[in-house]
Amino acid sequence: MVNETPLLEIENLHINFMVDKRQIHAVQGLNLTMYEGQTVAIVGESGSGKSTTAHAIIDLLPGTGYVAQGSIKYQGTDLVQLSQKKRRGYRGSHIGLVPQDPLSNLNPLYKVGAQIKEVLEVNDVTKGRAADQRVVELLEEAGLPDAQRRAQQYPHEFSGGMRQRALIAAGLAARPQVLIADEPTSALDVTVQKQILDHLDVLTDELGVAVLLITHDLGLAAERADHLVVMYKGEVVESGPALEILQDPQHEYSKRLINAAPSLQSERLASRERVEVRTAAQEHVEHEEQRDPTDDVMEIQNLTKVFKLPGKGFTKTDLIAAENVNFNLARGTTTALVGESGSGKSTVARMVLGLDAPTKGHVYFEGVDISTIKGHARQMKFRRRIQPVFQNPYASLDPMFSIFDAIEEPLVVHKTGSKSEREQRVRQLLDQVSLPHSAMNRYPNELSGGQRQRVAIARALALNPDVLVLDEAVSALDVLVQAQILELLNDLQVELGLSYLFITHDLAVVRQIADNVLVMQSGKVVEQASADSIFAAPAVEYTQKLLAAIPGRDIQLAG
Repeated sequence: MVNETPLLEIENLHINFMVDKRQIHAVQGLNLTMYEGQTVAIVGESGSGKSTTAHAIIDLLPGTGYVAQGSIKYQGTDLVQLSQKKRRGYRGSHIGLVPQDPLSNLNPLYKVGAQIKEVLEVNDVTKGRAADQRVVELLEEAGLPDAQRRAQQYPHEFSGGMRQRALIAAGLAARPQVLIADEPTSALDVTVQKQILDHLDVLTDELGVAVLLITHDLGLAAERADHLVVMYKGEVVESGPALEILQDPQHEYSKRLINAAPSLQSERLASRERVEVRTAAQEHVEHEEQRDPTDDVMEIQNLTKVFKLPGKGFTKTDLIAAENVNFNLARGTTTALVGESGSGKSTVARMVLGLDAPTKGHVYFEGVDISTIKGHARQMKFRRRIQPVFQNPYASLDPMFSIFDAIEEPLVVHKTGSKSEREQRVRQLLDQVSLPHSAMNRYPNELSGGQRQRVAIARALALNPDVLVLDEAVSALDVLVQAQILELLNDLQVELGLSYLFITHDLAVVRQIADNVLVMQSGKVVEQASADSIFAAPAVEYTQKLLAAIPGRDIQLAG
Protein backbone atom coordinates (compact mmCIF):
# COMPACT_ATOMS: atom_id res chain seq x y z
CA MET A 1 0.00 0.00 0.00
CA VAL A 2 1.12 3.53 -0.75
CA ASN A 3 -0.67 4.90 2.31
CA GLU A 4 -2.24 3.12 5.29
CA THR A 5 -4.85 5.88 5.65
CA PRO A 6 -8.10 4.95 3.88
CA LEU A 7 -8.74 6.80 0.64
CA LEU A 8 -12.42 5.90 0.71
CA GLU A 9 -14.26 4.70 3.79
CA ILE A 10 -17.96 3.75 3.86
CA GLU A 11 -19.61 3.05 7.20
CA ASN A 12 -23.09 1.63 7.91
CA LEU A 13 -24.48 2.85 4.58
CA HIS A 14 -28.23 2.61 4.07
CA ILE A 15 -29.78 3.65 0.73
CA ASN A 16 -33.54 3.89 0.23
CA PHE A 17 -35.87 4.56 -2.69
CA MET A 18 -39.43 5.87 -2.48
CA VAL A 19 -41.76 3.77 -4.65
CA ASP A 20 -45.52 4.43 -4.47
CA LYS A 21 -45.03 6.22 -1.14
CA ARG A 22 -43.21 3.17 0.26
CA GLN A 23 -39.58 2.99 1.27
CA ILE A 24 -37.54 0.35 -0.55
CA HIS A 25 -34.32 -0.57 1.26
CA ALA A 26 -31.83 -1.01 -1.58
CA VAL A 27 -28.64 -1.13 0.52
CA GLN A 28 -28.49 -1.93 4.23
CA GLY A 29 -25.55 -1.43 6.60
CA LEU A 30 -22.76 -1.61 4.02
CA ASN A 31 -19.16 -1.12 5.20
CA LEU A 32 -16.25 -0.76 2.79
CA THR A 33 -12.71 0.57 3.06
CA MET A 34 -10.40 1.31 0.12
CA TYR A 35 -6.75 2.31 0.12
CA GLU A 36 -4.49 3.89 -2.48
CA GLY A 37 -3.48 1.47 -5.20
CA GLN A 38 -6.08 -1.10 -4.20
CA THR A 39 -8.65 -2.78 -6.43
CA VAL A 40 -11.87 -3.80 -4.70
CA ALA A 41 -14.48 -5.81 -6.60
CA ILE A 42 -18.17 -5.95 -5.72
CA VAL A 43 -20.03 -8.97 -7.09
CA GLY A 44 -23.63 -10.08 -6.83
CA GLU A 45 -26.70 -10.60 -8.98
CA SER A 46 -28.81 -7.88 -10.58
CA GLY A 47 -30.63 -5.86 -7.93
CA SER A 48 -28.18 -6.78 -5.16
CA GLY A 49 -27.18 -3.14 -4.65
CA LYS A 50 -23.79 -3.10 -6.43
CA SER A 51 -24.46 -0.20 -8.81
CA THR A 52 -26.62 1.61 -6.25
CA THR A 53 -23.64 1.69 -3.89
CA ALA A 54 -21.39 3.00 -6.65
CA HIS A 55 -23.85 5.74 -7.61
CA ALA A 56 -24.22 6.83 -4.00
CA ILE A 57 -20.47 7.37 -3.71
CA ILE A 58 -20.49 9.72 -6.66
CA ASP A 59 -23.85 11.33 -5.77
CA LEU A 60 -25.64 10.04 -8.84
CA LEU A 61 -28.46 8.01 -7.30
CA PRO A 62 -31.32 7.79 -9.79
CA GLY A 63 -34.90 8.93 -9.20
CA THR A 64 -36.00 8.97 -5.57
CA GLY A 65 -32.86 7.30 -4.21
CA TYR A 66 -31.17 8.84 -1.17
CA VAL A 67 -28.67 8.00 1.56
CA ALA A 68 -30.82 7.34 4.64
CA GLN A 69 -28.01 6.61 7.06
CA GLY A 70 -24.24 6.23 7.28
CA SER A 71 -21.19 8.02 5.92
CA ILE A 72 -19.09 8.05 2.73
CA LYS A 73 -15.70 9.53 3.57
CA TYR A 74 -13.21 10.52 0.87
CA GLN A 75 -9.80 11.31 2.41
CA GLY A 76 -11.56 11.89 5.72
CA THR A 77 -14.32 14.20 4.37
CA ASP A 78 -17.86 12.87 4.73
CA LEU A 79 -19.41 13.51 1.31
CA VAL A 80 -22.91 12.78 2.63
CA GLN A 81 -22.75 15.88 4.86
CA LEU A 82 -21.67 18.24 2.07
CA SER A 83 -23.96 20.44 -0.01
CA GLN A 84 -24.84 19.17 -3.46
CA LYS A 85 -22.60 21.81 -5.04
CA LYS A 86 -19.58 20.77 -2.96
CA ARG A 87 -20.22 17.09 -3.62
CA ARG A 88 -20.31 17.81 -7.35
CA GLY A 89 -16.79 19.22 -7.04
CA TYR A 90 -15.47 15.77 -6.13
CA ARG A 91 -17.04 14.14 -9.17
CA GLY A 92 -14.62 13.58 -12.03
CA SER A 93 -11.55 15.22 -10.53
CA HIS A 94 -11.38 13.06 -7.37
CA ILE A 95 -13.84 10.22 -8.00
CA GLY A 96 -14.32 9.09 -11.59
CA LEU A 97 -17.00 6.84 -13.06
CA VAL A 98 -17.06 4.46 -15.97
CA PRO A 99 -20.79 3.66 -16.28
CA GLN A 100 -22.22 0.37 -17.48
CA ASP A 101 -24.16 1.42 -20.56
CA PRO A 102 -22.26 3.33 -23.24
CA LEU A 103 -25.21 4.13 -25.49
CA SER A 104 -27.21 6.04 -22.88
CA ASN A 105 -24.12 7.78 -21.48
CA LEU A 106 -22.81 9.23 -24.74
CA ASN A 107 -24.68 12.12 -26.35
CA PRO A 108 -25.63 11.05 -29.89
CA LEU A 109 -25.50 14.68 -31.11
CA TYR A 110 -21.86 15.31 -30.24
CA LYS A 111 -18.64 13.81 -31.54
CA VAL A 112 -16.98 11.40 -29.17
CA GLY A 113 -13.83 13.51 -28.91
CA ALA A 114 -15.82 16.62 -28.01
CA GLN A 115 -17.49 14.78 -25.12
CA ILE A 116 -14.16 13.66 -23.66
CA LYS A 117 -12.72 17.15 -24.20
CA GLU A 118 -15.61 18.55 -22.18
CA VAL A 119 -14.56 16.37 -19.22
CA LEU A 120 -11.02 17.74 -19.46
CA GLU A 121 -12.19 21.35 -19.60
CA VAL A 122 -14.86 21.09 -16.87
CA ASN A 123 -12.26 19.63 -14.49
CA ASP A 124 -9.63 22.25 -15.48
CA VAL A 125 -7.20 19.60 -16.70
CA THR A 126 -6.40 21.32 -20.00
CA LYS A 127 -8.10 23.32 -22.73
CA GLY A 128 -7.95 24.15 -26.44
CA ARG A 129 -5.52 22.31 -28.72
CA ALA A 130 -3.79 20.67 -25.78
CA ALA A 131 -7.15 19.17 -24.80
CA ASP A 132 -7.66 17.90 -28.36
CA GLN A 133 -4.30 16.14 -28.23
CA ARG A 134 -5.03 14.73 -24.79
CA VAL A 135 -8.34 13.31 -26.08
CA VAL A 136 -6.44 11.31 -28.71
CA GLU A 137 -3.99 10.05 -26.08
CA LEU A 138 -6.83 8.97 -23.78
CA LEU A 139 -8.59 7.08 -26.59
CA GLU A 140 -5.31 5.35 -27.44
CA GLU A 141 -4.81 4.44 -23.77
CA ALA A 142 -8.31 2.95 -23.75
CA GLY A 143 -7.37 0.69 -26.66
CA LEU A 144 -9.10 2.48 -29.53
CA PRO A 145 -7.18 2.20 -32.81
CA ASP A 146 -6.94 5.15 -35.20
CA ALA A 147 -7.83 7.46 -32.30
CA GLN A 148 -7.28 10.70 -34.24
CA ARG A 149 -10.04 9.80 -36.72
CA ARG A 150 -12.29 8.15 -34.14
CA ALA A 151 -12.36 11.32 -32.03
CA GLN A 152 -14.15 13.04 -34.92
CA GLN A 153 -16.90 10.40 -35.17
CA TYR A 154 -20.28 10.16 -33.45
CA PRO A 155 -21.34 7.41 -31.00
CA HIS A 156 -23.56 5.68 -33.58
CA GLU A 157 -20.49 5.13 -35.76
CA PHE A 158 -18.86 3.06 -33.00
CA SER A 159 -19.47 -0.58 -32.11
CA GLY A 160 -20.67 -1.37 -28.58
CA GLY A 161 -17.14 -2.19 -27.47
CA MET A 162 -15.72 0.99 -29.00
CA ARG A 163 -18.34 3.09 -27.20
CA GLN A 164 -17.36 1.42 -23.92
CA ARG A 165 -13.72 2.30 -24.53
CA ALA A 166 -14.70 5.91 -25.13
CA LEU A 167 -16.46 5.95 -21.74
CA ILE A 168 -13.35 4.52 -20.10
CA ALA A 169 -11.29 7.30 -21.69
CA ALA A 170 -13.73 9.88 -20.30
CA GLY A 171 -13.67 8.29 -16.84
CA LEU A 172 -9.87 8.47 -16.72
CA ALA A 173 -9.63 11.95 -18.26
CA ALA A 174 -9.24 13.92 -15.02
CA ARG A 175 -6.96 11.30 -13.43
CA PRO A 176 -9.21 10.67 -10.40
CA GLN A 177 -7.85 9.07 -7.22
CA VAL A 178 -10.85 6.72 -7.02
CA LEU A 179 -12.23 5.18 -10.19
CA ILE A 180 -15.61 3.46 -10.02
CA ALA A 181 -15.81 1.02 -12.89
CA ASP A 182 -19.36 -0.34 -13.26
CA GLU A 183 -19.06 -3.41 -15.53
CA PRO A 184 -16.35 -1.53 -17.50
CA THR A 185 -15.44 -4.43 -19.76
CA SER A 186 -18.72 -6.33 -20.16
CA ALA A 187 -19.08 -5.09 -23.76
CA LEU A 188 -15.44 -5.71 -24.68
CA ASP A 189 -13.77 -8.67 -26.31
CA VAL A 190 -11.18 -10.45 -24.18
CA THR A 191 -8.07 -8.98 -25.84
CA VAL A 192 -9.24 -5.37 -25.44
CA GLN A 193 -10.55 -6.25 -21.98
CA LYS A 194 -7.05 -7.36 -21.04
CA GLN A 195 -5.59 -4.14 -22.45
CA ILE A 196 -8.03 -2.01 -20.43
CA LEU A 197 -7.49 -3.95 -17.22
CA ASP A 198 -3.72 -3.84 -17.68
CA HIS A 199 -4.03 -0.07 -18.01
CA LEU A 200 -6.08 0.13 -14.80
CA ASP A 201 -3.36 -1.93 -13.10
CA VAL A 202 -0.80 0.65 -14.20
CA LEU A 203 -2.92 3.40 -12.65
CA THR A 204 -3.14 1.54 -9.35
CA ASP A 205 0.57 0.66 -9.29
CA GLU A 206 2.08 3.94 -10.49
CA LEU A 207 -0.46 6.61 -9.53
CA GLY A 208 -2.03 5.03 -6.46
CA VAL A 209 -5.52 5.12 -7.98
CA ALA A 210 -8.03 2.99 -6.09
CA VAL A 211 -10.41 1.07 -8.37
CA LEU A 212 -13.88 -0.02 -7.28
CA LEU A 213 -14.80 -2.71 -9.78
CA ILE A 214 -18.47 -3.65 -10.14
CA THR A 215 -18.57 -6.89 -12.08
CA HIS A 216 -20.38 -10.17 -12.64
CA ASP A 217 -17.23 -11.77 -14.09
CA LEU A 218 -15.77 -13.82 -11.25
CA GLY A 219 -12.71 -14.77 -13.30
CA LEU A 220 -11.98 -11.08 -13.75
CA ALA A 221 -12.46 -10.45 -10.02
CA ALA A 222 -10.15 -13.36 -9.16
CA GLU A 223 -7.42 -12.10 -11.46
CA ARG A 224 -7.61 -8.36 -10.84
CA ALA A 225 -9.05 -7.60 -7.39
CA ASP A 226 -7.22 -7.50 -4.07
CA HIS A 227 -10.41 -7.47 -2.01
CA LEU A 228 -13.84 -8.92 -2.81
CA VAL A 229 -17.26 -7.88 -1.52
CA VAL A 230 -20.21 -10.21 -2.18
CA MET A 231 -23.63 -8.52 -2.05
CA TYR A 232 -27.05 -10.13 -1.86
CA LYS A 233 -30.36 -8.27 -1.54
CA GLY A 234 -28.67 -5.05 -0.47
CA GLU A 235 -26.40 -6.57 2.15
CA VAL A 236 -22.77 -7.65 2.24
CA VAL A 237 -22.79 -11.40 2.91
CA GLU A 238 -19.04 -11.98 2.56
CA SER A 239 -15.99 -9.72 2.37
CA GLY A 240 -12.26 -10.43 2.31
CA PRO A 241 -9.25 -11.25 0.10
CA ALA A 242 -10.59 -11.94 -3.40
CA LEU A 243 -8.77 -15.18 -4.16
CA GLU A 244 -9.46 -16.58 -0.71
CA ILE A 245 -13.23 -16.11 -1.08
CA LEU A 246 -13.37 -17.37 -4.65
CA GLN A 247 -11.42 -20.52 -3.80
CA ASP A 248 -12.96 -21.15 -0.39
CA PRO A 249 -16.32 -19.31 -0.05
CA GLN A 250 -18.05 -19.49 3.32
CA HIS A 251 -21.51 -18.12 2.58
CA GLU A 252 -24.06 -20.22 0.67
CA TYR A 253 -24.79 -17.37 -1.74
CA SER A 254 -21.09 -16.97 -2.58
CA LYS A 255 -20.95 -20.70 -3.30
CA ARG A 256 -23.96 -20.42 -5.63
CA LEU A 257 -22.37 -17.53 -7.53
CA ILE A 258 -19.09 -19.36 -8.01
CA ASN A 259 -20.77 -22.61 -9.05
CA ALA A 260 -22.77 -20.73 -11.71
CA ALA A 261 -19.73 -19.00 -13.23
CA PRO A 262 -18.89 -20.26 -16.74
CA SER A 263 -15.34 -21.41 -17.40
CA LEU A 264 -13.29 -23.12 -20.08
CA GLN A 265 -13.54 -26.28 -17.97
CA SER A 266 -17.32 -26.25 -18.46
CA GLU A 267 -18.90 -28.75 -20.80
CA ARG A 268 -21.65 -28.20 -23.36
CA LEU A 269 -24.89 -27.81 -21.41
CA ALA A 270 -26.80 -31.08 -21.26
CA SER A 271 -30.46 -30.95 -22.18
CA ARG A 272 -33.20 -32.25 -19.92
CA GLU A 273 -33.95 -35.87 -20.76
CA ARG A 274 -37.63 -35.22 -20.35
CA VAL A 275 -39.20 -31.85 -21.03
CA GLU A 276 -42.69 -30.56 -20.52
CA VAL A 277 -44.86 -30.09 -23.57
CA ARG A 278 -45.61 -26.40 -23.37
CA THR A 279 -48.27 -24.46 -25.18
CA ALA A 280 -45.48 -22.69 -27.04
CA ALA A 281 -44.12 -25.99 -28.31
CA GLN A 282 -47.55 -27.06 -29.54
CA GLU A 283 -48.06 -23.74 -31.33
CA HIS A 284 -44.67 -24.19 -32.95
CA VAL A 285 -45.64 -27.60 -34.35
CA GLU A 286 -48.98 -26.30 -35.62
CA HIS A 287 -47.60 -23.53 -37.88
CA GLU A 288 -49.68 -23.43 -41.05
CA GLU A 289 -46.85 -23.65 -43.57
CA GLN A 290 -44.99 -26.91 -44.23
CA ARG A 291 -41.42 -26.87 -42.86
CA ASP A 292 -38.49 -27.81 -45.03
CA PRO A 293 -37.06 -31.06 -43.62
CA THR A 294 -33.43 -30.33 -44.59
CA ASP A 295 -30.78 -30.36 -41.85
CA ASP A 296 -29.66 -26.76 -42.42
CA VAL A 297 -32.15 -24.06 -41.57
CA MET A 298 -29.83 -21.35 -42.94
CA GLU A 299 -26.99 -21.23 -45.44
CA ILE A 300 -24.69 -18.22 -45.66
CA GLN A 301 -22.68 -18.00 -48.90
CA ASN A 302 -19.85 -15.53 -49.64
CA LEU A 303 -21.45 -12.87 -47.46
CA THR A 304 -19.72 -9.51 -47.91
CA LYS A 305 -20.57 -6.03 -46.64
CA VAL A 306 -18.74 -2.88 -47.69
CA PHE A 307 -19.56 0.46 -46.10
CA LYS A 308 -18.79 3.77 -47.77
CA LEU A 309 -17.12 6.14 -45.32
CA PRO A 310 -16.39 9.85 -45.87
CA GLY A 311 -12.87 10.45 -47.13
CA LYS A 312 -11.05 13.66 -47.91
CA GLY A 313 -13.19 16.28 -49.63
CA PHE A 314 -16.05 14.64 -51.50
CA THR A 315 -14.38 11.23 -51.79
CA LYS A 316 -15.52 8.00 -50.16
CA THR A 317 -13.41 5.22 -48.74
CA ASP A 318 -14.41 1.57 -48.50
CA LEU A 319 -14.66 -0.20 -45.14
CA ILE A 320 -14.95 -3.95 -45.62
CA ALA A 321 -16.90 -5.01 -42.52
CA ALA A 322 -17.39 -8.62 -43.63
CA GLU A 323 -15.73 -10.50 -46.48
CA ASN A 324 -16.70 -13.85 -48.01
CA VAL A 325 -18.27 -15.30 -44.88
CA ASN A 326 -19.56 -18.86 -45.36
CA PHE A 327 -21.31 -21.17 -42.90
CA ASN A 328 -24.41 -23.30 -42.43
CA LEU A 329 -26.69 -23.19 -39.39
CA ALA A 330 -27.92 -26.72 -38.70
CA ARG A 331 -31.45 -27.06 -37.40
CA GLY A 332 -31.63 -27.33 -33.63
CA THR A 333 -27.98 -26.36 -33.06
CA THR A 334 -26.01 -23.30 -31.98
CA THR A 335 -23.33 -21.65 -34.07
CA ALA A 336 -21.24 -19.02 -32.27
CA LEU A 337 -19.52 -16.08 -33.94
CA VAL A 338 -16.58 -14.86 -31.84
CA GLY A 339 -13.95 -12.21 -32.34
CA GLU A 340 -12.86 -8.77 -31.24
CA SER A 341 -14.98 -5.62 -31.51
CA GLY A 342 -15.10 -4.52 -35.13
CA SER A 343 -14.38 -8.04 -36.42
CA GLY A 344 -17.67 -8.09 -38.32
CA LYS A 345 -19.76 -10.32 -36.03
CA SER A 346 -22.70 -7.93 -35.63
CA THR A 347 -22.56 -6.95 -39.31
CA VAL A 348 -23.04 -10.61 -40.26
CA ALA A 349 -25.90 -10.87 -37.76
CA ARG A 350 -27.71 -7.88 -39.28
CA MET A 351 -27.42 -9.36 -42.78
CA VAL A 352 -28.70 -12.73 -41.56
CA LEU A 353 -31.69 -10.93 -40.04
CA GLY A 354 -32.34 -9.10 -43.30
CA LEU A 355 -31.77 -5.71 -41.64
CA ASP A 356 -28.78 -4.90 -43.88
CA ALA A 357 -28.50 -5.92 -47.51
CA PRO A 358 -25.21 -7.65 -48.36
CA THR A 359 -22.90 -6.01 -50.86
CA LYS A 360 -22.25 -9.49 -52.21
CA GLY A 361 -23.30 -13.02 -51.32
CA HIS A 362 -26.52 -14.66 -50.17
CA VAL A 363 -28.45 -15.63 -47.05
CA TYR A 364 -30.70 -18.65 -47.60
CA PHE A 365 -33.48 -19.46 -45.12
CA GLU A 366 -34.77 -22.99 -45.70
CA GLY A 367 -33.48 -22.81 -49.25
CA VAL A 368 -34.98 -19.39 -50.04
CA ASP A 369 -32.71 -16.38 -50.69
CA ILE A 370 -34.09 -13.82 -48.23
CA SER A 371 -33.33 -10.99 -50.68
CA THR A 372 -36.11 -12.43 -52.90
CA ILE A 373 -38.74 -12.31 -50.13
CA LYS A 374 -40.95 -9.45 -51.35
CA GLY A 375 -44.33 -8.16 -50.26
CA HIS A 376 -45.54 -7.29 -46.77
CA ALA A 377 -47.27 -10.61 -46.01
CA ARG A 378 -44.27 -12.75 -47.04
CA GLN A 379 -41.84 -10.54 -45.15
CA MET A 380 -43.99 -10.74 -42.03
CA LYS A 381 -43.93 -14.55 -42.22
CA PHE A 382 -40.14 -14.47 -42.48
CA ARG A 383 -39.80 -11.95 -39.64
CA ARG A 384 -41.72 -14.09 -37.17
CA ARG A 385 -39.50 -17.09 -37.88
CA ILE A 386 -36.17 -15.38 -37.19
CA GLN A 387 -35.97 -13.04 -34.20
CA PRO A 388 -33.14 -10.94 -32.76
CA VAL A 389 -31.96 -10.28 -29.23
CA PHE A 390 -29.65 -7.30 -29.47
CA GLN A 391 -26.66 -6.43 -27.32
CA ASN A 392 -28.13 -3.39 -25.62
CA PRO A 393 -31.49 -3.72 -23.80
CA TYR A 394 -31.59 0.05 -23.16
CA ALA A 395 -31.75 0.71 -26.89
CA SER A 396 -34.05 -2.17 -27.85
CA LEU A 397 -36.83 -1.40 -25.34
CA ASP A 398 -39.08 1.63 -25.81
CA PRO A 399 -38.89 3.64 -22.55
CA MET A 400 -42.54 4.68 -23.01
CA PHE A 401 -43.77 1.07 -23.16
CA SER A 402 -44.53 -0.92 -20.04
CA ILE A 403 -42.93 -4.35 -19.86
CA PHE A 404 -46.28 -5.90 -20.76
CA ASP A 405 -46.58 -3.64 -23.83
CA ALA A 406 -43.01 -4.44 -24.90
CA ILE A 407 -43.50 -8.21 -24.79
CA GLU A 408 -47.04 -8.08 -26.22
CA GLU A 409 -46.06 -5.83 -29.15
CA PRO A 410 -44.89 -8.59 -31.56
CA LEU A 411 -48.09 -10.55 -30.79
CA VAL A 412 -50.19 -7.49 -31.65
CA VAL A 413 -48.21 -6.68 -34.81
CA HIS A 414 -48.59 -10.26 -36.03
CA LYS A 415 -52.26 -10.40 -34.95
CA THR A 416 -51.70 -13.36 -32.64
CA GLY A 417 -54.38 -14.35 -30.10
CA SER A 418 -57.05 -12.45 -28.23
CA LYS A 419 -56.26 -9.88 -25.55
CA SER A 420 -56.61 -12.47 -22.76
CA GLU A 421 -54.55 -15.04 -24.68
CA ARG A 422 -51.80 -12.46 -25.23
CA GLU A 423 -51.79 -11.60 -21.52
CA GLN A 424 -51.45 -15.29 -20.67
CA ARG A 425 -48.58 -15.62 -23.17
CA VAL A 426 -46.79 -12.62 -21.62
CA ARG A 427 -47.11 -14.21 -18.18
CA GLN A 428 -45.70 -17.47 -19.53
CA LEU A 429 -42.76 -15.68 -21.13
CA LEU A 430 -41.98 -13.82 -17.91
CA ASP A 431 -41.89 -17.18 -16.12
CA GLN A 432 -39.51 -18.54 -18.73
CA VAL A 433 -37.01 -15.73 -18.22
CA SER A 434 -37.32 -15.72 -14.41
CA LEU A 435 -39.14 -12.40 -14.00
CA PRO A 436 -42.14 -11.96 -11.67
CA HIS A 437 -45.57 -11.21 -13.16
CA SER A 438 -45.53 -7.93 -11.26
CA ALA A 439 -42.88 -6.70 -13.71
CA MET A 440 -45.60 -6.35 -16.38
CA ASN A 441 -46.68 -2.97 -15.02
CA ARG A 442 -43.18 -1.57 -14.68
CA TYR A 443 -41.12 0.38 -17.22
CA PRO A 444 -37.59 -0.28 -18.55
CA ASN A 445 -36.03 2.47 -16.43
CA GLU A 446 -37.32 0.70 -13.30
CA LEU A 447 -35.42 -2.50 -14.11
CA SER A 448 -31.75 -3.41 -13.82
CA GLY A 449 -29.70 -4.02 -16.96
CA GLY A 450 -29.97 -7.77 -16.52
CA GLN A 451 -33.74 -7.61 -16.02
CA ARG A 452 -34.10 -5.52 -19.18
CA GLN A 453 -32.16 -8.09 -21.17
CA ARG A 454 -34.46 -10.83 -19.91
CA VAL A 455 -37.44 -8.79 -21.17
CA ALA A 456 -35.75 -8.53 -24.58
CA ILE A 457 -35.29 -12.31 -24.67
CA ALA A 458 -38.91 -12.88 -23.64
CA ARG A 459 -40.10 -10.62 -26.45
CA ALA A 460 -37.95 -12.47 -29.00
CA LEU A 461 -39.52 -15.77 -27.92
CA ALA A 462 -43.10 -14.45 -28.14
CA LEU A 463 -43.75 -15.62 -31.71
CA ASN A 464 -42.14 -19.06 -31.31
CA PRO A 465 -39.44 -18.43 -33.92
CA ASP A 466 -37.27 -21.03 -35.66
CA VAL A 467 -34.03 -19.03 -35.35
CA LEU A 468 -32.81 -16.63 -32.70
CA VAL A 469 -29.93 -14.30 -33.51
CA LEU A 470 -28.44 -13.48 -30.11
CA ASP A 471 -26.03 -10.54 -30.21
CA GLU A 472 -24.20 -10.53 -26.83
CA ALA A 473 -27.51 -11.62 -25.29
CA VAL A 474 -26.07 -12.60 -21.90
CA SER A 475 -23.20 -10.11 -21.59
CA ALA A 476 -25.20 -7.79 -19.29
CA LEU A 477 -26.32 -10.56 -16.94
CA ASP A 478 -24.87 -11.62 -13.61
CA VAL A 479 -23.62 -15.19 -13.47
CA LEU A 480 -26.67 -16.67 -11.73
CA VAL A 481 -29.14 -15.18 -14.21
CA GLN A 482 -26.74 -15.88 -17.07
CA ALA A 483 -26.70 -19.55 -16.09
CA GLN A 484 -30.51 -19.57 -15.93
CA ILE A 485 -30.83 -17.93 -19.35
CA LEU A 486 -28.31 -20.27 -20.95
CA GLU A 487 -30.15 -23.27 -19.53
CA LEU A 488 -33.45 -21.78 -20.68
CA LEU A 489 -32.11 -21.26 -24.21
CA ASN A 490 -30.74 -24.78 -24.21
CA ASP A 491 -34.03 -26.32 -23.06
CA LEU A 492 -36.08 -24.26 -25.51
CA GLN A 493 -33.78 -25.38 -28.28
CA VAL A 494 -34.63 -29.02 -27.54
CA GLU A 495 -38.34 -28.44 -26.98
CA LEU A 496 -38.93 -26.26 -30.03
CA GLY A 497 -36.15 -27.28 -32.39
CA LEU A 498 -34.72 -23.76 -32.26
CA SER A 499 -31.49 -22.79 -33.98
CA TYR A 500 -29.24 -20.09 -32.56
CA LEU A 501 -26.71 -17.78 -34.11
CA PHE A 502 -24.86 -16.68 -30.97
CA ILE A 503 -22.64 -13.61 -31.23
CA THR A 504 -20.40 -13.12 -28.21
CA HIS A 505 -16.95 -12.19 -26.97
CA ASP A 506 -17.24 -14.47 -23.91
CA LEU A 507 -15.50 -17.70 -24.84
CA ALA A 508 -16.42 -19.37 -21.55
CA VAL A 509 -20.09 -18.91 -22.47
CA VAL A 510 -19.38 -20.25 -25.96
CA ARG A 511 -17.97 -23.39 -24.34
CA GLN A 512 -21.34 -23.99 -22.66
CA ILE A 513 -23.78 -23.13 -25.44
CA ALA A 514 -22.18 -23.67 -28.87
CA ASP A 515 -21.97 -26.71 -31.10
CA ASN A 516 -19.94 -24.96 -33.79
CA VAL A 517 -17.71 -21.89 -33.68
CA LEU A 518 -16.61 -19.33 -36.26
CA VAL A 519 -13.70 -17.09 -35.26
CA MET A 520 -13.72 -13.73 -37.05
CA GLN A 521 -10.89 -11.24 -37.45
CA SER A 522 -11.07 -8.02 -39.50
CA GLY A 523 -14.23 -9.14 -41.29
CA LYS A 524 -12.97 -12.60 -42.25
CA VAL A 525 -13.53 -16.06 -40.80
CA VAL A 526 -10.06 -17.25 -39.77
CA GLU A 527 -11.09 -20.49 -38.10
CA GLN A 528 -14.23 -22.62 -38.24
CA ALA A 529 -14.75 -25.90 -36.40
CA SER A 530 -16.75 -27.68 -33.75
CA ALA A 531 -16.62 -26.10 -30.29
CA ASP A 532 -14.76 -29.14 -28.93
CA SER A 533 -12.06 -28.76 -31.58
CA ILE A 534 -11.67 -25.00 -31.08
CA PHE A 535 -11.18 -25.29 -27.32
CA ALA A 536 -9.09 -28.47 -27.36
CA ALA A 537 -6.70 -27.54 -30.17
CA PRO A 538 -7.13 -24.06 -31.73
CA ALA A 539 -5.35 -24.14 -35.08
CA VAL A 540 -4.88 -20.41 -35.65
CA GLU A 541 -2.65 -18.07 -33.63
CA TYR A 542 -5.43 -15.48 -33.35
CA THR A 543 -7.77 -18.03 -31.73
CA GLN A 544 -4.99 -19.03 -29.35
CA LYS A 545 -4.56 -15.35 -28.44
CA LEU A 546 -8.28 -14.98 -27.71
CA LEU A 547 -8.26 -18.01 -25.42
CA ALA A 548 -5.11 -16.86 -23.62
CA ALA A 549 -6.64 -13.44 -22.85
CA ILE A 550 -9.64 -14.80 -20.89
CA PRO A 551 -9.47 -13.28 -17.39
CA GLY A 552 -8.81 -15.77 -14.62
CA ARG A 553 -8.58 -18.69 -17.04
CA ASP A 554 -5.76 -20.33 -15.07
CA ILE A 555 -7.27 -19.65 -11.64
CA GLN A 556 -9.14 -22.60 -10.17
CA LEU A 557 -12.32 -21.37 -8.46
CA ALA A 558 -14.23 -23.34 -5.84
CA GLY A 559 -16.61 -26.01 -7.04
